[in-house]
Amino acid sequence: MNQDYIKTDPWSIIEEGFNKELVKSSESLFSIGNGAMGQRANFEEEYTGETFQGSYIAGVYYPDKTRVGWWKNGYPEYFAKVLNAPNWIGIEILIGDELLDLNTCKSVNDFKRELNMREGWYQRSFTAQLQSGVEISVCTTRFLSLDIDEVGAIQYEITPLNQNVDITFCPYLDSGITNEDTNWDDKFWNTTNITSEGNQAFIEAHTMKTNFATCTFMEAKLLYKGSPIEISPNLKKGDTSVGLSYELAVEKGECFSIHKFGGYTVSRNHNESELVKAAKSTLQKAVTIGYEGLLQKQKEAWAQIWEMSDITIEGDVKAQQGIRFNIFQLNQTYLGKDSRLNIGPKGFTGEKYGGSTYWDTEAYCVPFYMATKNQEVAWSLLEYRYNHLEKAIENAKKLGFTNGAALYPMVTMNGEECHNEWEITFEEIHRNGAIAFAIYNYHRFTGDYSYIPKMGLEVLIGIARFWHQRVNFSEEKQQYVMLGVTGPNEYENNVNNNWYTNYLAKWCMDYAAEQVQKVKNEYPEDYKRIADKTNLTTVETEDWNKVTNNMYFPFSEKHQVFLQQDGFLDKEMIKVQDLDKSERPINQKWSWDRILRSPYIKQADVLQGFYFFEDHFSKVALEKHFDFYEPFTVHESSLSPCVHSIQAAKLGRMEQAYTFYLRTSRLDLDDYNKEVEEGLHITSMAGTWMSIVEGFGGMRVLDNQLHFTPRIPKQWDSYSFKINFRNQVITITVSEQKVSFEITGNQDLKIQVNEKPLMLTPGKVVQA
Repeated sequence: MNQDYIKTDPWSIIEEGFNKELVKSSESLFSIGNGAMGQRANFEEEYTGETFQGSYIAGVYYPDKTRVGWWKNGYPEYFAKVLNAPNWIGIEILIGDELLDLNTCKSVNDFKRELNMREGWYQRSFTAQLQSGVEISVCTTRFLSLDIDEVGAIQYEITPLNQNVDITFCPYLDSGITNEDTNWDDKFWNTTNITSEGNQAFIEAHTMKTNFATCTFMEAKLLYKGSPIEISPNLKKGDTSVGLSYELAVEKGECFSIHKFGGYTVSRNHNESELVKAAKSTLQKAVTIGYEGLLQKQKEAWAQIWEMSDITIEGDVKAQQGIRFNIFQLNQTYLGKDSRLNIGPKGFTGEKYGGSTYWDTEAYCVPFYMATKNQEVAWSLLEYRYNHLEKAIENAKKLGFTNGAALYPMVTMNGEECHNEWEITFEEIHRNGAIAFAIYNYHRFTGDYSYIPKMGLEVLIGIARFWHQRVNFSEEKQQYVMLGVTGPNEYENNVNNNWYTNYLAKWCMDYAAEQVQKVKNEYPEDYKRIADKTNLTTVETEDWNKVTNNMYFPFSEKHQVFLQQDGFLDKEMIKVQDLDKSERPINQKWSWDRILRSPYIKQADVLQGFYFFEDHFSKVALEKHFDFYEPFTVHESSLSPCVHSIQAAKLGRMEQAYTFYLRTSRLDLDDYNKEVEEGLHITSMAGTWMSIVEGFGGMRVLDNQLHFTPRIPKQWDSYSFKINFRNQVITITVSEQKVSFEITGNQDLKIQVNEKPLMLTPGKVVQA
C-alpha cells in the first residue's frame, strides 16, 4: 500500500480514519522518546489486531548468540539486540463487562492521531460502538517527559455517549515481554519482584546475560467530571504483571479519566538495591507537579529545542513537515546528556539493525548536533568512541592485527563488534575512516583542538595502524592496494581497491601523522604521555607516509573518473532508468547473487568520498563523477539521497536536489522503502538537515571561516535556519530576492557569502 495517508501539516503528524492495515506503520511514525527511553505508538488499551509492541530503554541490550552455519576466526559471538522493555503504558478497559478493543468493536469513527512536534505530545481520539451497543468517546494523550526523563504520563479520557455504564480502568505493568527480532527465541527478561502500594505498582526485572537491573513503575490518579476522585483499587497480580483495577458507574455524557505516570529506573543510573526507592522518588516528583504541570514543562522544553534547531520553509508544507519530523525524531532519540549513549539507526522506534552505534553517527549525526546544540554534545559523541578504543584494539586483534591497531565495530553497544554478516563485519572497514573524519570535522567546525591531545590522537594512531597493516604492496602495480573490502555500497562485496576505502585510508594516515607532529610541537606533555602509552615512534609515522605517497586508486581513462573498484567496468552497465519499474526495489525483487553482479549502487560510495573531501577535488571533477555514478544509484539506503541532494545543489541542479531532499525528508512519512512498520530511519534524518544547511544553504567551513553559497528551490518562497558556530548563533534566511544574516553574541564575525567577505555584527540584520 502506498502510504500517503499522513495529512500535511507544518507542525504535526496527523492520521484520520481507522485502517487496521496501517496500525504498525503508524506505531512507527507516531513514536515518542526523550533520549532516555522511547516507545512505539502502541494503543494503551487491548488490541488484538496486527501490532508491533515496542518500548525501549537507552543503553539496555541483550547479546543474542550469533546464528551462523559455520564459525570463522574473529567472528562476533553475539548480535546485540535492542531490547523490547517491560511495558508500562498498558490500561485494560472494561465498558460494562466488555473489553475495549478496536479490533472487535462494531464500529470505530472519527479516529484521529496527532503527534504534535512543536510541543512534544502524542494524542489519539475516536468514538466507538461496542458489541454491547454502548457508544463511547475516547481521547488519550501521552508524552515522555524531557524534564524528568525517567517518567512518562498518559491522560486517558472516556465519555459514554448513549447510556450510563460501569467503566473499569485497569492500568498495568507487564514484564513478560519478547522481542520480534531474536535469533533463538531466548528469554531476555527475568522478573524478580512485583510489589504494589496504594495506587503505585513496581516490577523489578533484569536482562539475562547483561544483567541490567530495572524497575518499571506506575502510579494512577482518577478524575470524574473534571475533579479528582479516590477509588480503592483491586489488585490483579500475575507472574510477570501487576494491575490496579478501578471501577466507577459513569453517567451518560460525563467524562471518566485516568492519569497514569510510569517509566523506568535502571541500574545504569542507580544502585541496583535502590531502584524501587528511586522509582518512588521519581513518582513523587511527577505526581506533585501533576499531569498538566508536566505537560506545560514539556511544551517549554520543546520550545527551547526548537528555538535553536528549527528550520522554517515558506511555501511548501510537505517539505516543512518533513524537515521538522526529522529534527523532532533526532531530538527524541539523543540529547547529548549521557556520553555512554549513542544514536541507533532505528532510535526508539523498532528493533531492526540491533546495536546503538553505526558509522552513521560520525558521518551524518555529528554535524547536526554540533550546529544545533553545542560543542559539548558533539564532544560526548567523540568521547564515546575514545572510551571504546581498547575494545576497538581487541576487535582488530581478533582479526590478526597487532601493535595497537584499532578496528572500530560496524555495530556495537559497548565497543565490541556485534554485527554478524561476514562481508560487513570483516570487510566494511571504511567505518574506521568516518570516526577519524568526525574528529577532523569537530575541530574544523568548533575551532576546539583540545579533544585531539586529550583523547583523539590515540584514536587516530590506532586507526592509522590498522590501515597501515590492512594494505599490501602489489609487485604488479608497484603500489599499495587494499583487497577484499566492502565499501558503503553494500551491493558489492569482497571487492579489491574500493576507491572510497583506499582514499579514506590514505587520508587517515596522513591526518594522523600531521596531528602527531602538531601535538608533539604544541602539547609536549600530552605527546609524551601518548607516545609512551602507544609506543609510537617517528619511524612509524614515516612508514605511514610511505604508503600514502604510493597508494593505488583505480581510474578509468576512458570515462575520466575514479572507479568504485577494480572490476566496476566489467559489469553490464545498464542504467537505473532503463530498469523495469517492476524490478524495483532490487533488494526485495532480486537474488543477492544477481545484485552483486549488477552495477547498481545502494548508496553514495565514490560520491560519499567526494562529499567528505569536497575541497580536495574541483567542481568539474565532482560533476563528472556525479554524472557517471548517480545514474547507477538505486538509493536503497536511507543514507543515500541526502549526499546526492547536497551535491546536486552544489552543481546548481536545483530540481534534482529538491527531489532528493524530498525523498530524504519524507523517507518514512511516505514510506519510500516500504518498510516503515519496522521503525524509522533515525540516523539518516540528520542527512535531511544537511541537505538544507549544506545543500541549499551551501554552508562550509574553509580556511577557518564560514562560507555560504545559498540557493533556493523554486518550490519554496523562503527558508531559514540557525547554526551555533563557535558559540555564536547565526540565523540565515534565504528567499529568491535576498539572503540575510543575523548573529547573536557580542562579537563581530567575518564570513564568506558567494566567495565575497561579509561582516556580521550583533544586533544588525545584514544582507548579502
